[in-house]
Amino acid sequence: MKRFLISIIYIALSLGVQAKNPPFTPMEINHIRVATPGLFNNCKRLELHLDSLSDKDYSFPLPGGKVISNYGRGNGRHTGIDIKTFARDTIRSAFDGVVRMSKPYSAYGNVIVVRHNFGLETIYSHNFKNLVQSGDTVKAGQPIALTGRTGRATTEHLHFETRVNGQPFNPNIVFNMEARALRKECILCTKNGNSIVVKPAAKK
Repeated sequence: MKRFLISIIYIALSLGVQAKNPPFTPMEINHIRVATPGLFNNCKRLELHLDSLSDKDYSFPLPGGKVISNYGRGNGRHTGIDIKTFARDTIRSAFDGVVRMSKPYSAYGNVIVVRHNFGLETIYSHNFKNLVQSGDTVKAGQPIALTGRTGRATTEHLHFETRVNGQPFNPNIVFNMEARALRKECILCTKNGNSIVVKPAAKK
């Protein structure tokens, strides 16, 4: 736990993030694919210590939901996971964080982007209604939206994404979708040119 807290403090200081009212730029408030300022300034590798989180530090974004469309479908064009329960079900923040973006956005419809303290961002879209606004601080498990079919969607569901520095990666690396549980592992994010390689760290 100590190692996890140290990494949070280090990243928060390096990003200039304040506990309240972080200074998001107009680009950060209005667009999904945005690099996190300063995230890879000091090194090319970031460790996400999901193995240090307690059960109260995370939540499956749509408890009881079933995956109906996987990451990478359509020749890699599907940048998230589609999870379905029923119309206007409660969507919950996966981790503690700050809402960076909350607005209608093209094919995403009503979308929310939450920036978390340890370098990860999660995206929740096609929402019937967003319950939070940009700048709001949220806790893991807090209701943030209701499922809908806004944007390019044929049925009510949650389109859920995980991103690092604006780049999407497979949410299955973070969550076991079948068990609706966090994979308590250390995740390595390595900057390689303009791309980021995200994978579980090798176990010692």
